[in-house]
Amino acid sequence: MARSDAPRPPSVERLLAAVRPRPGVELDHAALRDAARAEIDGERKRIASGASPRGIESLADALIDRLSRLTDQPAGGLTRVINATGVILHTNLGRAAWPKAAIEAAAEAAAGYSLLELDRASGRRGARFRAAEEHLIALTGAEDALIVNNNAAAVALAVGLAGRGGRVIVSRGELVEIGGGVRIPEIIRRAGARLVEIGTTNRTRAADFEAAMAEPGPGAAAKVVLRVHPSNFVIAGFTESAGLAEVAALAHGHGAIVIDDLGSGALLPTEDFGLAHEPLPGERLAAGADLVTFSGDKLLGGPQAGLIVGRADLVARLRRDPLARAMRPDKVTLAALGATLGLYRAGVARREVPVWQMIAAEPAALLARTEAIRAALPAPAQATTAVEALESTVGGGSLPGETLPSFGLAIRGGSAKVTLDAFRRGTPCIVARIADDAVILDLRTVDPADDPAVRAAIAALVGA
Repeated sequence: MARSDAPRPPSVERLLAAVRPRPGVELDHAALRDAARAEIDGERKRIASGASPRGIESLADALIDRLSRLTDQPAGGLTRVINATGVILHTNLGRAAWPKAAIEAAAEAAAGYSLLELDRASGRRGARFRAAEEHLIALTGAEDALIVNNNAAAVALAVGLAGRGGRVIVSRGELVEIGGGVRIPEIIRRAGARLVEIGTTNRTRAADFEAAMAEPGPGAAAKVVLRVHPSNFVIAGFTESAGLAEVAALAHGHGAIVIDDLGSGALLPTEDFGLAHEPLPGERLAAGADLVTFSGDKLLGGPQAGLIVGRADLVARLRRDPLARAMRPDKVTLAALGATLGLYRAGVARREVPVWQMIAAEPAALLARTEAIRAALPAPAQATTAVEALESTVGGGSLPGETLPSFGLAIRGGSAKVTLDAFRRGTPCIVARIADDAVILDLRTVDPADDPAVRAAIAALVGA
């Protein structure tokens, strides 16, 4: 066949002419043309691979489907997930689920204008929405607070107080790597400061801090002690670490400031839920830290944000830093965070914040839900599904090694990977895990309202 006789897709203009008369096609010309070009490019590749060319009406149908996917996709393309992994703060699934109050506050902020930086009484420009920061001050006992877009940003901004070339003292046992390959030494370097490592991986004494603070040299006048909570790992065995109060006393005696990075951060005592104690920001300030940084989307249970609390003079300096503007969150985040923190001040966080609801879920209640789901399955699905005792984790770099007793369903028979993939690709999307060649669905991280959807998915996938 001569090259000129090879099948070709129709022109963009011909496809547009076939689509424009159809009802509901109201996109502007540029958007419609771009979508048509994409459809024609796809058709060209199909033909090149040996497929038969489609007719103009079939291509028009495909273009309409393409436009529908662009306009109808929920959450801007993010797929809602039922988290059946048993990991409460699952980083790959967006960490903390927001409380209802935060969702409503975010929607209201996004829907229109707001008094973000306008003083209602005077009509003049005022401080950027301060409600969330005022909640933080009340909840932690800090003199002032500042909110940035994540905790890595909070740490980077805070260590900048050391000044260009200034020294930042960190124990070798706390030179951690957080998610995404971000490392504390790199954050310090990018902030323009100079890292001073002290102690060893497993043992750092107060004397190590004092020796580094007394050391003369460039940048000696601008010293920062950075304490980093090893929130995503545990060092056990032959270990020793200096207490914050002792280090703070030494630092203040040398004119240095102490920044305490809690990583996750909690505003409720985790030991009340049978977990190890997670340091509270207020405790760290009372022990002598000048600034404490922590996250908004981990144990706090709100939107992604970096929270800085502490001395008013230091927070004021951070607020004036040009980088603070580059790191500030938008109005939606501020509204959602303010609503979340308001639940803590009202004393209802345990009941209203999903993270704490999941942590507090009683094993007996989880068992009852699990048994109810299995009992409602058709007989073939029941035959491959068992109720099992499980161990859930907090996740998100919080409370490493700590687990919570849970219950869920174990599905055996056939390929576990095939079943796991089918749950993830289905509607709704269910993310589970594999253990001992079984697909495990942990009910601790599943909203009770989603139990019927989980039952239906199991019945459809393994009940045939």
